[in-house]
Amino acid sequence: MSYHGPKARLARRFGVSWTPKGDKILARRPNPPGQHGPDMRSGRESVYKKQLTQKQLLRAQYNIREKQMRNYFLKALKSRGNYDEQLIQLLETRLDALVLRAGFAQTIYAARQYVNHGHVLVNDRRVTYPSYSVKPGDRISIKQKSQASLREQIINPPAAIPAYLESSQENFSAQLLRLPATHEVPVLGDVRQVIEFYSR
Repeated sequence: MSYHGPKARLARRFGVSWTPKGDKILARRPNPPGQHGPDMRSGRESVYKKQLTQKQLLRAQYNIREKQMRNYFLKALKSRGNYDEQLIQLLETRLDALVLRAGFAQTIYAARQYVNHGHVLVNDRRVTYPSYSVKPGDRISIKQKSQASLREQIINPPAAIPAYLESSQENFSAQLLRLPATHEVPVLGDVRQVIEFYSR
């Protein structure tokens, strides 16, 4: 299953946050859990540990379980082209990820919940599983009855909508124009190291 533990602990572990509350916690306590000051230990991190950390970071960003992540990797290997880009496209075209990118949710956790609870439509049909793969040309929208309550929860709309996505916050409607290029996606982890981790 996806991560359901304390989001603040996750933020401290990776040094990044996916929620407003996590931002505040990270500002006060920037060190990883169990560490009470700057890490003064010498020695280099092993290649395996670096790759593992990047894989965990990417998983956390999209809030998916390990089995899903491995399946996306295997699917990327079967596709033609750049494996890094194929993996990112598979992750970024998840319905919950695009609900977040379109500015209809504050966090990936909220986006997942909106989909699970039936607030999200794809081409005017309700879709209730966050992993649904959106295709170029598909239109994502929020049910009319759900728009008022969701609007109240959006405190800080995104500064910019990605170029591969057309979005109207006023109408709660968005369309995936094309598959994203790797450089367009605000990925936190090093995708190349993730590919190398699963290729071991």
